[in-house]
Amino acid sequence: MSPKRPTDPNQLAKSIVDQATGQVPTQEQPPVQEKNPAAVALGKLGGKKGGPARAKKLTPEERSEIAKKAAFTRWTRK
Repeated sequence: MSPKRPTDPNQLAKSIVDQATGQVPTQEQPPVQEKNPAAVALGKLGGKKGGPARAKKLTPEERSEIAKKAAFTRWTRK
């Protein structure tokens, strides 16, 4: 998270000039954490199995009801 900017216009101007001239180092972005490849593979595997297994378990009426609810939700968003 970056430090709070001063609310006083004079202090804000000084901090901008200091950063522009290199007198104060700018705030660097935190390093991005890499994902564990094994965990990513497991997540993809479960996702590929879960949807078809759930669809096979549901009756056509239940699937239709879920689809209607999803469409209603999509179209009523603001």
